[in-house]
Amino acid sequence: MPERIAFRMNLHPGQVAEYKKRHDEIWPELSKALKDAGVSDYSIWLDPETNHLFATLVRSDDHTMADLPRTEINRRWWDFMADIMDYDEKNEPVAVDLVKLFQLD
Repeated sequence: MPERIAFRMNLHPGQVAEYKKRHDEIWPELSKALKDAGVSDYSIWLDPETNHLFATLVRSDDHTMADLPRTEINRRWWDFMADIMDYDEKNEPVAVDLVKLFQLD
């Protein structure tokens, strides 16, 4: 059964417009790679008081999300975004998995 997951990332102060612009112009190759990995219904929300980004997505039963960080297109995207978000020592976005506590169907 497909699964919805959520995670939080941190945007640098003053970078909201640039973040939105880059995502409005997301590379078609990256969109394809995400879909090919079993990702759908992906949305990212901003808490303007904290600059936290809250993301949710649905991944298929046979998703290959774990392979995405090793793809050239994903690596290029992360390099492209590194100047406006918090990144770790591996040059990957700092993402905190969130725990679902409630869902109303």
